[in-house]
Amino acid sequence: MTQEMAGGEVEIPDFLRQLWTGVDVARPGPKRGVDLATIAAAGVAIADAKGLAAVSMRNVAAELGLTSMALYRYVKSKEELVTLIVDEAFGIPDYADEPDASWRELLNAWAQANRGKLVQHPWVMEVAVNEPPLLPHQIAWMERGLAAFADTGLEQQEKLSSMLLVDVYVRGQTQLSVGFGGDTDAGELYGRRLMQLIDHERFPRITDALMSGALEDDNSDFAVDEFRFGLDTVFDGIAARIAARAS
Repeated sequence: MTQEMAGGEVEIPDFLRQLWTGVDVARPGPKRGVDLATIAAAGVAIADAKGLAAVSMRNVAAELGLTSMALYRYVKSKEELVTLIVDEAFGIPDYADEPDASWRELLNAWAQANRGKLVQHPWVMEVAVNEPPLLPHQIAWMERGLAAFADTGLEQQEKLSSMLLVDVYVRGQTQLSVGFGGDTDAGELYGRRLMQLIDHERFPRITDALMSGALEDDNSDFAVDEFRFGLDTVFDGIAARIAARAS
C-alpha cells in the first residue's frame, strides 16, 4: 500500500511523471520515436565532449536528427533538459556491496561510487542545486545511501542528515580536486608562491605548515588520499553520533 504524506497531491511536470511511470502522459496513443532516455543520453554525450555550456535544445535536437521545436514536445525547457541529463549521468547505483558489510563500509562504497560519477562527468558540478532530487536514478542513490544506516540506531532525520553530510563532502571535495585539474605539482607550486608572498610574523601558522612540507607531496594519488582522509573524518563524526545513540 502506498503511504501518502499530508497535504495531498501536487502538480508534477509531465516529463517527471513519464520518467517514473514510463507513460507518455503528454501524448496518448502510439509511442513516439524518441524517448526521454534517448534525449538524456544525447545530452550527456554533448556535455561530456564539449561541456555543459554546449547543451542546448538546438544542439541536442540536432544530435537526434530533430528540430528544436520537435524537442520541445518532449521537454519544455532547457532547465528540464539539464535535469534529465544529470539524472542520466548518475544512472542507477550499479556498484556492489560486500556481504555483511558494516555501515561504514557500505557508506564508503556509496561515496566512492558517487565520486566516480562526478569525476566521469565533472560538468554535473556546474549545475546549480535548486531543490532536492526528484528523478528516479537520484532517488535510487538516496535509497542506497540511507540503506547503509539501517542498523545504526539513528533516527530518520539523523540518517537523512548524515547522508546529506557525506554527499555534500563528496561533491565539494571532488569539485575542488577536479578544479585543480589533477595536477600533482599544483600544491608544491602554490606553496612556493605563497612562501614568497607572506611573512612568518603575520602568518606564523601558515608559514609553519608550508615549512613542514605538507604541500610538497609527490604522491600521484594525493587527491585520492585527501578524499579518503576527509571521508574518514566525516565517518568518525557519524560514528560518534551512533555511539551516543547506543549509550
